[in-house]
Amino acid sequence: MEQRTQKMSNFRWTIVTLLFFATAINYLDRQVLSLTWKDFIAPEFHWTNTHYGTITSLFSLFYAVGMLFAGRIVDKLDTKKGFLWAIGIWSLGAVLHAFCGIATSGIIAGKWLVGFAGAKEAIASVNNISMVLNVSVTLFIFARLVLAIGESGNFPASIKSVAEYFPKKDRAFATSIFNAGSTVGALAAPVVIPVIAEKWGWEMSFIIIGALGFIWMGFWAFFYKKPEVHPKVNELELDYIHLDHADEAAVNPNANTENEKKLSFKQCFKFKQTWAFAFGKFMTDGVWWFYLFWTPAYLSSVYGLKSSDPRSQLAIFVLYAITLLSIIGGWLPTYFVDKKGMHPYAGRMRAMLIFAFFPLLALFAQPLGHISYWLPVIIIGIAGAAHQSWSANIFSTVSDMFPKSAVATVTGIGGMAGGIGSMFINKASGALFDFAGQTQMSFLIFKGEEAGYFIVFSFCAVAYLIGWVVMKALVPKYSPITDL
Repeated sequence: MEQRTQKMSNFRWTIVTLLFFATAINYLDRQVLSLTWKDFIAPEFHWTNTHYGTITSLFSLFYAVGMLFAGRIVDKLDTKKGFLWAIGIWSLGAVLHAFCGIATSGIIAGKWLVGFAGAKEAIASVNNISMVLNVSVTLFIFARLVLAIGESGNFPASIKSVAEYFPKKDRAFATSIFNAGSTVGALAAPVVIPVIAEKWGWEMSFIIIGALGFIWMGFWAFFYKKPEVHPKVNELELDYIHLDHADEAAVNPNANTENEKKLSFKQCFKFKQTWAFAFGKFMTDGVWWFYLFWTPAYLSSVYGLKSSDPRSQLAIFVLYAITLLSIIGGWLPTYFVDKKGMHPYAGRMRAMLIFAFFPLLALFAQPLGHISYWLPVIIIGIAGAAHQSWSANIFSTVSDMFPKSAVATVTGIGGMAGGIGSMFINKASGALFDFAGQTQMSFLIFKGEEAGYFIVFSFCAVAYLIGWVVMKALVPKYSPITDL
């Protein structure tokens, strides 16, 4: 009788809040370079678009490889320890960027015991620009390597946490909420980072933003426990979290959710469900990373709006404010399940198809940019919201069909595929923009870098529909992994 009158606790939303802040910090750390390289770092080290494209593409490669192993490590260490290691490593990597100037000064001029200002003077006195370029790019690549290895653990650990604390029908919504942290991080970045760089130097922007991760670690260590043993989770909430157990037992009567058999790394690759998720990530992750890494440079190169310009900061802020609409993307499958009686997977795929059409607007970003730079900003914002909505749902397809013991591993495999796709688009974009600018290449009605951006925007527009069609062909209906 007492249990019936007991009110259900809602501690699962505290976990989502922690995941939200971790993702926001993740994207803040990732954005510092994109908001400082063009106007602060490139003049010091003589970088071009190609150099920046190389650094970002290698970051994507490192992230891809890291994702392949990070998911497996999170599954082995379990969620709490795995996440602590991940954010600790990436925060260290973020801070390391700040010391690339001093290290460059030490290597090329023999001046190690200098401050940030002293390093700038030493580098400026060196006549060998090629050496400055090569050393600085190499050092930044190393810092990006450490950052990428750590950041690769964020989504496997977050998706595993959601699978542990939410039933299937709510997972896309919970994922969309914590994934909105990426938007909030991207929103805060153009407002905060250029101001720090302008006032205290680009180095301090890496140090201050990087320190946030170490603060988060204290909260995670204090708050996180498995729901089954957490004192803040009462019986009613635990019953709600385990809502799917009856359905899973009906599908597979021999399943033991308390002591399920673990899938080996190799076994994960034999399922079409893994390949469907991986292909969807391969086609679409690079689009988001292109918008993330190149939009500040796009506004600077095409419209002359430097990252320190208040107009550019406002434009980036508005762009990412629009992407907050992505929370609807997590709610839509729940609507299909609760109101239309659809299975969670079917509702998720229908929602993803709807979101796959919105990026087609990117075809009009460059043509309408001649009217006002605000039009491509708004269009990219809508495309970004569609991506985040898509992302919340594609991540949830993993926890829909795989046992919890394999969720982080499969998420990592898909993340690796997404990182490889991102590597290709970032490397190709940098080379294309330099080539288009140097040769004043023409494409349709565009010339120079504008032509290059139109080509990349065109790919971004159709990537989601291609990804959805292949995913649907591989896994046409709900097929949970029961052959263990």
